[in-house]
Amino acid sequence: MTNQEWKERDLAVLWHPCTQMKDHEKLPMIPIKRGKGVWLEDFEGKQYLDAISSWWVNIFGHSNAHINAAVSQQMSELEHVLLAGFTHEPVIRLSEKLVEITPPALTRCFYTDNGSSAVEVALKMSFHYWLNKEKQDGTFSKKPKRTKFINLSNSYHGETLGALAVGDVSLYKETYEPLLMHPITVPSPDSYGREAGESEADYAIRQFAEMEKALEQHAGEVCAVIIEPLVQVAGNVRMYDPVYLKMLRKACDEHNVLFIADEVAVGFGRTGTLFACEQADISPDFLCLSKGITGGYLPLAVVLTTDTVYQLFYDDYENLTAFLHSHSYTGNALGCSAALATMELFEQRDVMQDNRVLAKHMADSVAELVDHPHISDVRQCGMIVAMEMVKDKANKSAYAWQERRGLKVYEHALANGVLLRPLGNVVYFMPPYVINEDEITLMAKVARDGIALATKT
Repeated sequence: MTNQEWKERDLAVLWHPCTQMKDHEKLPMIPIKRGKGVWLEDFEGKQYLDAISSWWVNIFGHSNAHINAAVSQQMSELEHVLLAGFTHEPVIRLSEKLVEITPPALTRCFYTDNGSSAVEVALKMSFHYWLNKEKQDGTFSKKPKRTKFINLSNSYHGETLGALAVGDVSLYKETYEPLLMHPITVPSPDSYGREAGESEADYAIRQFAEMEKALEQHAGEVCAVIIEPLVQVAGNVRMYDPVYLKMLRKACDEHNVLFIADEVAVGFGRTGTLFACEQADISPDFLCLSKGITGGYLPLAVVLTTDTVYQLFYDDYENLTAFLHSHSYTGNALGCSAALATMELFEQRDVMQDNRVLAKHMADSVAELVDHPHISDVRQCGMIVAMEMVKDKANKSAYAWQERRGLKVYEHALANGVLLRPLGNVVYFMPPYVINEDEITLMAKVARDGIALATKT
């Protein structure tokens, strides 16, 4: 069948995510038949370089032989069993590996299906922790004392109602505002707002004053602070200095508030270290992981937490302190096998060192855009690079969102065999780690040319 035939069948029955479906009256729909490495191929043989890892999930390439073999082997033995009252080898081995490689003190793994659900678990678990603690301390009343969360401006944590509530990107949450709880929002430390000559670290320290103030004023009613370490990916790929994480860990300890690190998008090497929190040498109370955990193969997510948290739920049944949260496919055996194979790929070579070489080439490939009259900022954190298009470079005034400049880059890139999906006016790269320097050069050239077209008038 041709691409057109698949498009017609698709549009007759599907409703696509994060999409105004009317766009597809003009915007090309790309039916994909197969993938290999960084390349996707449609039904007529045209290839597309997957510069965004298919929404940030793929880290070792499409149709990876090692992951293929692991999933195939697992499929012949056990595809799934409920994780309530039962267990299986892949979930045990994966949990042991995650406890080994994540920041210290994270000793317990609670599984779910996707990043938003992982955030829901962390929110509910942090609230429930304080509820159980009040019961243990004899201070429990019908009205819980801690029901609030602190978040950062421009943050994003997913699309389910709890996760949406603790995000701060109005495009996603404004419509659903009447359904949402209301967090305490403090200004983001992202470096885009720093003054001329101000270092990223100094700006992060300055911005932390607002977080400190919020903790001082609200600590007794706050369950947890939730942040995306180092990069607010869906929030226009804004980045900040690790010193903020270090200060936040210290302040949360001082004010007796829990710390949720949402590394759904930035975990597993995206920021230059296996986990972003490593760059501040800190351990959160909850670490949410998904996306790259299975190498982009299968839906899987996990929340890691501490034994301190775990022990407050460990009790006699009649005390009703158990965490009664579940998903049917929790700890799916196929997903866990894909994740184990992905972890093994990190061990087979020095991925972080190889990525540093690739990251340098990515930086060099877009260096000329630093002086582009309509690029306000070229920023990078490990294997993530972002270029922000603006109307006026001097004052960073943005193009009107209705102009859809990013869409022009997207369409140009597709026409030239590269999958870019700008976030508004921000063009970014987040490719699989198996990309080579020639492919980076192609990716960057297409992006530069697309930016030139999108900012021409």
